[in-house]
Amino acid sequence: MAGDNPGSAVPGVTITQFVENIPKGCSTPDFVRKPITLTLQEGKNAIFRAVVKGEPKPEVLWKRNKKEIVDPQKYQISFSPGTDEFILQINKITADDADLYQCTAVNEYGEATCAAGLKIIQGRLVNQATDLKKEIQEFRKILKKTTPAPTPKKEVDMEQVWQLLLNADRKDYEKICMKYGIVDFRGMLRRLQEMKKESEDKQAQYVYNLTNLRHVRINEDKRSASFNLEMELKNPESRLYLYKDGRMINFGFDSDNVKHCLRQVGKKYNFIINDLQPEDAGVYQIKIEDVDIFSTELEAESIPVSFRYPLGEVRCHEQGNAVFQCTLFDPNFNAVWIHKDRQLEPSDKYEISVSNDGLSHRLVVRNAQPSDKGTYTIDLGTRSSSAWLEVERDKDDDLSSLGKDGQYRSGQDANRDGMAGSVGTGGLGGVGELYGKDGMAAGVGVEPHCRFNQGLFDVHALKGKSAILSCSLNNDLVEGIWFKDGFKITDLDGISVEKEGPVHRLVIDNVQDSHAGKYKFEAKGICTEASIFVKDPPNLDSALLEKLKKEPIVVKAGKNAMVKIPFEGRKPIRATWLKDDGELQDDARINTDCSDSFTRLSLSSTSRKDCGDYKVKLKNESGTAEAAFKLIVIDKPQPPMGPVEVVDSSTSGITIRWKPPKDDGGKPVQSYIIERQQVGRKTWVTLGETSGSSTVFTTNKVEHDKSYYFKIRAVNAEGTSEALESDAVMAATKVFPGPPAPPKIVSASKEVISLSWAAPHKTGNSRILGYRVEKCKKGSNSWTPVTDVPITERKYKVTDLKEGLLYEFRVAAINSAGVGEASAPSEAVFARDPMKPPDIVRDLKVVSTDYGSISLSWMKPESEEDRPVKGYIIEMRHCDILKWTQCNTLPIAATSYIVRGLKAREMYFLRVRAMNDGGLGNPVELDTCIKAAPPTVYPKVLVKDNVKSFMVVKAGNTIRVHIPFQASPTPEVHWLKNGLPLPAKATTTTRECLSQLIIPRAEFTDSGHYAIVLQTESGQKETFNVPESPGPIQLVEKVPDTVTLIWEPSPSEMRGSTLNYMVMRRDSYKGSWEVVADLIYTNKCTVANFMPGREYFFRVLAKNCMGISEPSETVQPWIIYRKKGKYEVRIPKFKGIDHSQPPRFLVALKPHVVTLGFDCHMSCAVTGYPAPQVTWYKDGKNISHDPTFFCKNDFGICSLVILGVTESDGGEYMVKAVNELGQAASKAVVTIKGKAFP
Repeated sequence: MAGDNPGSAVPGVTITQFVENIPKGCSTPDFVRKPITLTLQEGKNAIFRAVVKGEPKPEVLWKRNKKEIVDPQKYQISFSPGTDEFILQINKITADDADLYQCTAVNEYGEATCAAGLKIIQGRLVNQATDLKKEIQEFRKILKKTTPAPTPKKEVDMEQVWQLLLNADRKDYEKICMKYGIVDFRGMLRRLQEMKKESEDKQAQYVYNLTNLRHVRINEDKRSASFNLEMELKNPESRLYLYKDGRMINFGFDSDNVKHCLRQVGKKYNFIINDLQPEDAGVYQIKIEDVDIFSTELEAESIPVSFRYPLGEVRCHEQGNAVFQCTLFDPNFNAVWIHKDRQLEPSDKYEISVSNDGLSHRLVVRNAQPSDKGTYTIDLGTRSSSAWLEVERDKDDDLSSLGKDGQYRSGQDANRDGMAGSVGTGGLGGVGELYGKDGMAAGVGVEPHCRFNQGLFDVHALKGKSAILSCSLNNDLVEGIWFKDGFKITDLDGISVEKEGPVHRLVIDNVQDSHAGKYKFEAKGICTEASIFVKDPPNLDSALLEKLKKEPIVVKAGKNAMVKIPFEGRKPIRATWLKDDGELQDDARINTDCSDSFTRLSLSSTSRKDCGDYKVKLKNESGTAEAAFKLIVIDKPQPPMGPVEVVDSSTSGITIRWKPPKDDGGKPVQSYIIERQQVGRKTWVTLGETSGSSTVFTTNKVEHDKSYYFKIRAVNAEGTSEALESDAVMAATKVFPGPPAPPKIVSASKEVISLSWAAPHKTGNSRILGYRVEKCKKGSNSWTPVTDVPITERKYKVTDLKEGLLYEFRVAAINSAGVGEASAPSEAVFARDPMKPPDIVRDLKVVSTDYGSISLSWMKPESEEDRPVKGYIIEMRHCDILKWTQCNTLPIAATSYIVRGLKAREMYFLRVRAMNDGGLGNPVELDTCIKAAPPTVYPKVLVKDNVKSFMVVKAGNTIRVHIPFQASPTPEVHWLKNGLPLPAKATTTTRECLSQLIIPRAEFTDSGHYAIVLQTESGQKETFNVPESPGPIQLVEKVPDTVTLIWEPSPSEMRGSTLNYMVMRRDSYKGSWEVVADLIYTNKCTVANFMPGREYFFRVLAKNCMGISEPSETVQPWIIYRKKGKYEVRIPKFKGIDHSQPPRFLVALKPHVVTLGFDCHMSCAVTGYPAPQVTWYKDGKNISHDPTFFCKNDFGICSLVILGVTESDGGEYMVKAVNELGQAASKAVVTIKGKAFP
């Protein structure tokens, strides 16, 4: 049954609770930020965003009121981890998408729902006047179709983004990361720290200090932007470069007539971007040489409204209509038209209109007169555009070419259907198309005979080569004007202008850096623009490259080598030296440097390791070039390669063999010199030489049973190598070789078993000629050779096997003396196909975790009988690392393992794989990463018997309070006195889930209410103290002869503490309080069993594990009135009876087992006449008058009440009844036990 629906702090959110009681730490869903109603233009994308909360984390669902959300292309639902936003995006909205959209967050305890609307604005041009001519109406239709396409989004190099983050303020990190798709915020911070150190080291090469970095901002005039910094250069001649979006741009100095300008005052550098346009948005970088100094971004949104297509010059015939048209980048509905310092208002003379999107603005001057000519300006507040209107008088010979509205036409019959033609084709009164073929504004109302057949295109020209800009008009009689960077081209060096019919060309014979810029060709009010980009890549002398390619550089070992490569090209040019495709790094012996005209590599004290293929790569913004060469360092050869092999040894001679040197020093080996020394002597004797192609030498200058050492040296043109020395070789009779190591099993199948072995340590006194391999069935001593001829290699594949048998193998070496001793047998191996790897393990789970280890367990694979498991391998990896690491070096047989040596609170992935003779099985990985930390235990105080909620301490004594608790991880423990920090003399200690409060030499001022607060790592606090008293009590009689108590909850319960209530009552007759209800978890209780006519008082107490609160009592008594009936007394007639009798117990006392701290009620029934006198005893001591015990005798029902029993209350209790006729007694034992709950 659902509980009461809680309210939300966010207006418009409805929360429904599914269950009555929600567990501690859990909650129903709610909205932190709900989606808002949107009003958007048709064709845009609508995005609803919502942020929700709840435990467990709720699932978010989106619904639509009228239709279902089923099209994944139309409706895109996603979640942004960086902002915790649930997003519904509706692409390219139409009028049908106007609806109410519902967002619902659901978990197992409830749901939260809210709604947001979507309103659609259908875009169309405004028709204000109804008396315009048909041509103007048609023009509007064309204008509607020619809305400029949105500017394509720029692609920014991520390296520029990292440089931007490196120089950005920390408060802007999130915005930049969201803009460029960086989601690993922690990884971003680590990388920035590494980049910062590296950047500071590089900047230190050129700059003493760098301060006051101010990012780009729009200036007050709204026409320019600037950014600045302060730096002190180590070398004032260091070159400074400006880049935009990774591309170097030119800038001027102290001039407002250039696009980009630098103003320097002392150490302050101020960069200015003039005539702001939307294309100026991007990432700007300042570099000194090739080192990044500062990066900043000019955002397109911050650039003021500007013109995509400004006003163009208009020529109109007298009494015709002149039309001015312009298009903006951003909407503006407050534009003002001005002519002759006078603001124009809509009238019969002037028609002013603006499109619904605020981008297209239009002024029509009707019935133009010569007095109307002049400059017309549209003022946007921050920017303006002006154009000239020229009104020409009528001429008789031109009447045939005029339209009805007085503007130029090519003939009335050009477009009789009234549809718009191209510029100059008639049919629209000279209005024509909005834009030329090159995309530039053609100028509405221009002379219709002039248009572009082909516009200008950007040209990328190499420095020193030629470049041509060319465009074509439809009229070969029209002259034009060329502009560069807004200035008319008159006498610019190296530029010539050509005209060939309708084709206009601008020719640059020898392109230089000064020719780079934006060029414009303008004719009859129309224009086309393009840019020339000058590329000057690094250039190397072709003759030098050819020489380096053909002739290697040769240098002797120990000498210095220096290679200098001259080059030309645009600065800066970066040079990178490589050796064998690996970049060279400067050290004590290697030095690379680069200047404006050359780069140089210097190697000091060269050696053979410096030989190789070298390459230098030159790079600038225009391109790359490279030069390659080979460096040869010649030296004496290395020693011949050993070991020296004894081919033959006998009493008549010794034959030895060696291998050529690994490195011949760059020159061929000419010969080998062989020396001999008899063991025990100091002199070496030269035996002779061999040619460079022979590595075998035989000497007969030996004596019987004498041992000798041999040295071999290699000789080339540069010198003699160090010597290769042999072991002692004895000239004696032939000796058999020693046993090799046992052979190893490489692989096994039912047909072939592959073996391998190592050579014996003792080869005898001659070289090994081969090996003999023998096989034997396991358990048999019959060894059989596998082949009749010696095996020259140290491996062999044994065939002729019987499937299923168990084999052993051994090997013996053979030299000139014969077959040596056989090796020990190999491991036994079955002649059968390899076993398949085992299946995956089952039921992999985490048993326990702590700060340094994670304990795992699993079950064996299902198919263990077919593919028996020999062991298990456990692997782990950190959540930030992709490589798996093996935890156990050897396979384990057990199905449990403890992964140790982990970092506390770090996250790890774990997996287990089984293995057998067939190899490793597939791994089984835990579903989620595991945190190296003990399981979370919510803080809880463990109140034991020795913990009291109330203490009385004598002044001068020490206050000691021990509070045990449980929590994981270990919380922070704070003690409070009356809600405030403890006094200075109080000390607290906490260890092993036990906190202790010590106050030495207690004083009266130390009295108060002490509380303990446990704070978890997440910041949650749990306060443990005696609860506060409940609120006022209200008494209601809902059922006759009963009363229902309703009270306000304790403030401690309202703060989230878990507690219960106890209800007590007292009547005016008895005077003592008795418990009528306990362990009440609500704030109401119904009490019955009242005696009519008596007054009753009630009290309610709150209880928790720390103790009982002060009571909350009723003020007015509760009385049940009952009408008295009429009684008649009838005296019966009876005979007198003697009632005298000695005391006798009708109901004896019974043993009691009472929990510590609870009340004990003992009772019995006694009779006798006269009424006996009752006395209570404990362990023989009279307690009838002890104020700590409550004794009463109601008509023979004797009761004893012990309030709040302690351990001292246990023992033997006796009640004795005495009258004049005798006495009687009853005994019982009271046992005290510990509390049943903490």
